[in-house]
Amino acid sequence: MSHPLTEAHLTRLEIALRGLRRRGDLLEEWGRDLAAVLDSGGRLLACGNGGSAAQAQHLTAELVGRFDGERRALSAIPLHGDTSAFTAIVNDYGPDEVFARQVRAHGRPGDVLLCLSTSGTSRNVLAAARAAAEEGLRTWALTGPAPNPLAGMCERALTIDAPSTATVQEVHLAVVHLLCAAVDRGVLAVDRRAVAT
Repeated sequence: MSHPLTEAHLTRLEIALRGLRRRGDLLEEWGRDLAAVLDSGGRLLACGNGGSAAQAQHLTAELVGRFDGERRALSAIPLHGDTSAFTAIVNDYGPDEVFARQVRAHGRPGDVLLCLSTSGTSRNVLAAARAAAEEGLRTWALTGPAPNPLAGMCERALTIDAPSTATVQEVHLAVVHLLCAAVDRGVLAVDRRAVAT
């Protein structure tokens, strides 16, 4: 028998994943929509802090590179990834503007900003969502339990009802992989239709 804390952790994860299973249709919809944006020359911007930054970078890496099979490269940028720009913006404008400034620089109307936050209250992520809305980007949120400010201000939100940050982040990783798989299916379907015509 494993340690009681291990069992408790795994039980929390199992419960949260059961909740995610009920949202599979939403992830398929996000994947189709994101595939259409990327296929038309748009891009995905992603932002978050700490573990959420790692998830944002994981997602963008899978899209620019590949997830599960060969397909063309897709445009995706993690907004914490350029350390020179990141530190310059923090120095000149303050930490709350670090993502918003980059949204204004890189985002175009119709692009998608995916905001990741386990709490849904990160001020710099909220500022990025506001900037994205002002610039005509689509705003999607991936957060912990609802209600929270980020989920409330984005056009679409997937909230994970879990009691611990660790569990939320673990489920966010599953969401990243499921979203990548759905995007791959969408892009490959578009490519097959183009070849057939």
